[in-house]
Amino acid sequence: MSRVLGSSRWRRLAVVLVAQTVLLGFAVWGQLSARLTGQEIVLKVAPYDPVDPFRGAYLQLSYPDLPALDLGVGEERRGTAYVPLRQVGDHWVGGPLVADPPANGPYLTCDDTSWRLRCGIEDWFLSQGNAESADEQLRNGGRATIRVDRFGHAALVGLAFGP
Repeated sequence: MSRVLGSSRWRRLAVVLVAQTVLLGFAVWGQLSARLTGQEIVLKVAPYDPVDPFRGAYLQLSYPDLPALDLGVGEERRGTAYVPLRQVGDHWVGGPLVADPPANGPYLTCDDTSWRLRCGIEDWFLSQGNAESADEQLRNGGRATIRVDRFGHAALVGLAFGP
């Protein structure tokens, strides 16, 4: 009898471990897909907030060439919004927010349910001493290198300072 109970516990443990692995895969799918299969895109970037005392040192970034939350889709429709991207010279710019994924060209899949449009590329983590320095350097301009997959998932992969 104890042998049967023992194997049942192992099965339950295995089911829990598999379920956790699947959930973890869903949690990181967008970032992982963008990093592995995404197209590299360069956007102009500016600092938003250098340090959040609850999350540690990081740069919170804003993108001057992406639309503001109050443009495009509007207040009556909140949820997933899409930002079509087009290349202008050596960097990319975003068009107005749209309710459906664009048929062609790269785009960002964003969440507009909060007070700020969130596309998954707003935070860049640094050591405590480097966050303030990077914030100052970004005030003179900067460029963010992101990777965007065919579903609009984006991952921030690099940050360069200067115009």
